[in-house]
Amino acid sequence: MRQVLACLVIRLALAESFCINCGILALDEPSTNLDTANAEAFASALHEVIEHRKQQKNFQLVVITHDEKFVKSLGASGYCNHYYRVSKQTTGGEIHSAIEQVAISQFD
Repeated sequence: MRQVLACLVIRLALAESFCINCGILALDEPSTNLDTANAEAFASALHEVIEHRKQQKNFQLVVITHDEKFVKSLGASGYCNHYYRVSKQTTGGEIHSAIEQVAISQFD
């Protein structure tokens, strides 16, 4: 578990080093294979990135995850008030994607 977290932190550091002026940091399932303690530690590391980058006008953090506990940990920073939940809906026998904006406060 610690090796997975260390790998993620190294990737995050590399992204920060090589993408100083990049506006978007995208993470796909970053908490996969992490236990709760390490996922919270990674969310804390992301809080530091957000704090460091908050002065940058074009900075956006995009996290694609199924882990709502991780979303809650990210929301604890106070920088994020909502997230988007994508789900499937069936209408008239056809399957469509539905996008719903959800308040982080729902976790409280």
